[in-house]
Amino acid sequence: MGKSKKKRQKTSPNDIDNTSVRDVLNCDDIMHEILLRVPPSTLSKLIIVSKRWLYVVCASSFRRRYLAQWGQDFRHLGFFVCNFLYLGRPRNGVCRPSWEPALPFLSTCKEGDDFMRSGMLKKLGYFIDSANGVILSGVHPKIYYVYDTMAKQRYQLPVPQQFYKTLCMALIVEEYLEGDICYKVIRAKCESKLRERNTVSIETYSSKTGNWKQSTLMCSTSFALVPRTVGMVVGGVVHWLAIWGKLVIYDPRLGDRNVALVKLPAGVLSQEHEESVLGESSDGLLQYGQSNNLGLEIWVLEKEPGAGPSTYCNCTHLKYKWILRWRLNFKAIWKQIPTFSLYFKETQILSFLPQNSTSVFIRVGWNIFLCDLETKTAEVVNYQGRGASISWESSKVVPYFLPAWPHSSSVSGQNGT
Repeated sequence: MGKSKKKRQKTSPNDIDNTSVRDVLNCDDIMHEILLRVPPSTLSKLIIVSKRWLYVVCASSFRRRYLAQWGQDFRHLGFFVCNFLYLGRPRNGVCRPSWEPALPFLSTCKEGDDFMRSGMLKKLGYFIDSANGVILSGVHPKIYYVYDTMAKQRYQLPVPQQFYKTLCMALIVEEYLEGDICYKVIRAKCESKLRERNTVSIETYSSKTGNWKQSTLMCSTSFALVPRTVGMVVGGVVHWLAIWGKLVIYDPRLGDRNVALVKLPAGVLSQEHEESVLGESSDGLLQYGQSNNLGLEIWVLEKEPGAGPSTYCNCTHLKYKWILRWRLNFKAIWKQIPTFSLYFKETQILSFLPQNSTSVFIRVGWNIFLCDLETKTAEVVNYQGRGASISWESSKVVPYFLPAWPHSSSVSGQNGT
């Protein structure tokens, strides 16, 4: 009796390949590793492949790893105009005329046009600060809003506990957690009478607790914050301009309440500069820029070697040094643009770009230019708005950027394709 032989089913190489591909695409860990190698220009196109791919890309864990490897890109929507005459109590009875919007916006693209026409700007009060696409606005001293442009959500903060007649502020935006932003808003009291003191009162609102918390910052030497300014946040550390040519550095993550006080750089323009701005360099350092009618200087603040990687301010025991990165004569730029060669005396530094070391916005009259410090060239930034009617002496014009990163408030629980 012969042995019966079972007929074996042949498996083609194509079946094996298809099974392997499905296994890969259904494994989040493998997908993470693959997508981490995709450049930003391509990654933005892959999120439309499926809901699951969108879920993977929008996950906060993937975002942190990707940005650590590739860095963050931003897209420029326009400029906010903050008029200090109306921010807070009116000066000498000056009130905002009805024809002037509380939150003027100078759009530079279609996305900015859509944002300006959305009607949201009328609901936010006066502009105060922005970070990572999140806008801090309101009416001092009681009403404050945080608006998440990516999610199109507005949050009204509870009324602060303390009344500060004159103050400066800071906005710290942290990682998205399950589609929600985490942020802190800091109000710091500015003394109207300049006298010797080594403390400053602050109030901090945290979105995690939903409450304001009062505290006092201390320094080993006397200082006073510059009123009606906002702090520059670099790596979670707040940097405020102080009077007498100083910089105050405060890390809210530390258990203590000490702050560092650093002298601003003593450059060629230090005694006669007319404008100064703070920003973040591409290598994660604080940038300080100053300008006068002739040119500008850009400095970065470094810690001494061995000071520790976590923070600038532990606080009075660390030493700092300013490194001059750029010095530019405005004449070198306007020689290339004959139309503006007669107006270089009106030029001033306007603002840095986020996490950028080589580009800066400068102003000539009501014209705004994007200046490349490496090539010493400038190109005009076209915008929609009342540029010629802006009171540049009493206003601060701040560029508004959105992170070039996909965001979905409904990615939780999406696993389908």
